[in-house]
Amino acid sequence: MWTFLRRRIVSSAVPLVVVVLGVFALARLTGNPASLYLPLNATQQMRDDFAARNGLDDPLWIQMANYIGGVLRLDFGTSLRTGEDAATMALRAFPATLQLAGVTMLLAVVLAVIVGSWAALKPNGLADRVSSFISMAAASIPDFWLAIVGIFVFAITLGWLPTSGVASGASWVLPIATLLLRPFGVLVQIVRGAMVSSLSEPYIKLARSKGASETRVVSRHALRNAAAPALTVAGDLAVGLINGAVVVETIFGWPGIGKLMIDSILQRDFAVLQAAVLVTAVSIFTLNIVIDLLYALLDARVRPAGSMRKRRVHVPATA
Repeated sequence: MWTFLRRRIVSSAVPLVVVVLGVFALARLTGNPASLYLPLNATQQMRDDFAARNGLDDPLWIQMANYIGGVLRLDFGTSLRTGEDAATMALRAFPATLQLAGVTMLLAVVLAVIVGSWAALKPNGLADRVSSFISMAAASIPDFWLAIVGIFVFAITLGWLPTSGVASGASWVLPIATLLLRPFGVLVQIVRGAMVSSLSEPYIKLARSKGASETRVVSRHALRNAAAPALTVAGDLAVGLINGAVVVETIFGWPGIGKLMIDSILQRDFAVLQAAVLVTAVSIFTLNIVIDLLYALLDARVRPAGSMRKRRVHVPATA
């Protein structure tokens, strides 16, 4: 298992390097920060001084070398906007995104397991058809459209919920509902398909013939074998939630890493943008490794060779 973990970490290093270089290049495409932080009548001398203070007067390859050296030292520079350490700003905003994505994913998994298992008990029945329609509709609705409609209906028209912020528990409702539908819809289909396959296995018929209750059959036998494919898809959806939070956090004013990225792009705050993207990338790579490990623990068929302990075989003595 340690060999498998080491191999996954090494394989994740290549895309991480691509992210580091890519975010540096893309950040510079947003424009010259001097046009935002200096007055319109700024002289050329003022512009030159601003560039020299912030290391923007060097050639791009030198700026990139300095940036990579800073990343290796865990020094991401300071914010042009506030003068604060960029890594500190990114790490302070990231827990809000994790909380939003974590609560959303937990609710999506619980609801999907309940609905998917219910639908799998009678394939092609009424419950199966209703759940399939709801799940496909949920998986097809764009997040940004749902967010705008939710604000218009529940915040502006009815006045039941706030439009933005995190001042109260009600502030969580619209962001979670917006992010919840797509992973819920996808997971219902995955759980339903895996449960239908598991419930048709011979060991399920044997458990039923021994008098096991339907609840025990579903929860203790079928659901455990259906967990592996659902876990893999749930991991991919969790990564998508972290990425998708950029749009949702901006719409709802959620103080997470996504909103910090958008603000940094608009304000051409290169250091903060680079730190925010890198923190997000590292968290996604870590999450993927954890998912692979959990999947290997749940399903012995995907464990790397040599991860199983060798069993001692006793050969009976012959006369």
